[in-house]
Amino acid sequence: MEDQVTTPQPDTPLQDAAQDTMWRAVFRSVRVRLLVIALLPMLVLVPVMLGSTMMRWGGKIDEILTTKVNGDLTIANQYLGQLLQNSGERLDGFANSVALRDALGDEAALATLLETQRRALGLDFLYVTDGRTTPAGFTPSDWPVIRSALDGTWRSAVDIFSARDLNAVSAGLDAWAAIRLVPTVAAVPTDRSVEDRGMIIHSAAPLRLADNRPGALVGGLLLNRNLSFIDTINALVYREQSLPEGSQGTATLFLDDVRVSTNVRLFENVRALGTRVSAEVRDRVLGEGKVWLNRAFVVNDWYISAYEPIVDSRGKRVGMLYVGFLEAPFQAAKKNAALSVMVLFVLIAAISVPIFLRWAGRIFRPLERMTQTIARVEAGDMDARNRPAHGTGEIAQVAGHLDTLLDRIQERDRQLREWGESLERKVEERTRDLRDANHKLERTTERLIMSEKLAAVGEITASVAHEINNPIAVIQGNLDVARSVLDRDADKVQTEFRLIDDQVYRISVIVSKLLQFAKPEEYSGAANVISPVNVVRDCLVLTRHQTEVADIDVVTDFSSENTVVMSRTELQQVVVNLILNAVHAMGAKGRLSLGVHDEDGGVVIRVDDTGQGIDAAVLKRIFDPFFTTKQAEGTGLGLSISQTLVTRAGGQITVTSTPGKGSRFRVWLPCATRE
Repeated sequence: MEDQVTTPQPDTPLQDAAQDTMWRAVFRSVRVRLLVIALLPMLVLVPVMLGSTMMRWGGKIDEILTTKVNGDLTIANQYLGQLLQNSGERLDGFANSVALRDALGDEAALATLLETQRRALGLDFLYVTDGRTTPAGFTPSDWPVIRSALDGTWRSAVDIFSARDLNAVSAGLDAWAAIRLVPTVAAVPTDRSVEDRGMIIHSAAPLRLADNRPGALVGGLLLNRNLSFIDTINALVYREQSLPEGSQGTATLFLDDVRVSTNVRLFENVRALGTRVSAEVRDRVLGEGKVWLNRAFVVNDWYISAYEPIVDSRGKRVGMLYVGFLEAPFQAAKKNAALSVMVLFVLIAAISVPIFLRWAGRIFRPLERMTQTIARVEAGDMDARNRPAHGTGEIAQVAGHLDTLLDRIQERDRQLREWGESLERKVEERTRDLRDANHKLERTTERLIMSEKLAAVGEITASVAHEINNPIAVIQGNLDVARSVLDRDADKVQTEFRLIDDQVYRISVIVSKLLQFAKPEEYSGAANVISPVNVVRDCLVLTRHQTEVADIDVVTDFSSENTVVMSRTELQQVVVNLILNAVHAMGAKGRLSLGVHDEDGGVVIRVDDTGQGIDAAVLKRIFDPFFTTKQAEGTGLGLSISQTLVTRAGGQITVTSTPGKGSRFRVWLPCATRE
């Protein structure tokens, strides 16, 4: 029989998290913590002690039950021994009787006397033998019991007869002894379907035959199906009121491991004849020859059981004697007792806990108020206080001290806030002054850089222009002398002279542009009112060498005729810087597009290149001072100064770029107003 076990469904992770949160909130309470500490001995230690006591008590009960069933087995064994003793003594008394001695010479009288005495003694067979083999093939002298009688001593024992031997001593006894085997769970596997052997109380007493030869009076009682025998044992062992109500005592006689006589019921009115004992019990009792004292599952229920081996006249273990009683009433009694103790404990706890809580409320309440006050202060309510009543004990005094500390903390907090606000104002003032000073320093630095650069460029340009003008003058003068000397022959090299004139003129123009770049105020007709188109053309002249060396195609689109208000030198510096940056971006070969057109009330100077483009991360910083991607070749000030110059003139400079395709710089300057 197996108990059905229901597996509980596991909680989901969300349920586990909710339970954890709930338990954490509960155990944060001071009341709960103190209650747990106070009730721990009663709610934990007492149940543990009760449980331990109940377990020991249950163990003692099991020991008592085992002792009882062992005593029951002793009684049953004594009854069986007494039965063997009585059987042998009664048979010996009859063997020595005058009636038997007189009938020994008359076969008919002997047969009648033996049958009458068999019935009187309640035996299944009774005969006289001299030990010789009978016509049916049965040899009495093979049995130790009969040999003992032939030797002059009566003896009684339990023996196992085969079906042939049973039929030999009493015709038809084998059929009565045969028991059909019932398949039994946990029994030793077997191919047999019928137990046809018989368990006999075998007794023999000595006597003298008519011819004075030694003989034996042999009798036997078949125990197979002998219900009166087993019921007598059961009634003797389990008398009325020897067991609690609901329990039931049983007794069984086993031939080997088969029940051949029992009062255990297979069904209501059907005894469990033919059922077999478990392999575990069989191995211990029949195999090892030991007594089994333990609970066992007998047919259809659990019994407190005792098994003892039965030994035949040859000293061989041939069967078992069993007694036992139902375990269920005792288990129910133990469970009821444990349940009663648990219910009593729960009732006591249910009554005592509210009383304890009410009594301990005066202790818990000030602690809870302090906890609530601290929580309100942490939430920002600095006016929260406990305000405990006077004379409520040490905890109230602690609450009062806490209020005093909170007053001090509130005052310190007010002072700190005032000091903090004052410090913030001072820091803000100092930060503002520092910001202004830093801004002025930046502007001064920018102006200084541009002034130094322009001064250096102007000085170098003026020197270069002066140094170039002198050779030009010499070349031009000598060219005129050559024309004069050659006179008419000069026509032969007129083409060469014209090329020299053109190049000398070109040099003069470049020198003039350099002087305008260095000192534009000396060449400008109107102060700072310039034509962006002319400035861009001049810049192309200044950067022609770089574009030609890099093999770059220059495309121009000049459609604006407006002027702007800006220093010519500063605009030249901006455009030259943009052109040179474009040349560096393209490296060798490429296309440089320059455009000047009107847009939104101003003039736009556009510089496009087909270079490698600018990454988005770099594009955000190209106008930052000292930021450069040319490493040691640049200062990082070109675009920063250009932006400063354009912004100061009221314009703006922007850039767009596509990595791998090129970049576009746009300079927008407001048109000069016309008077």
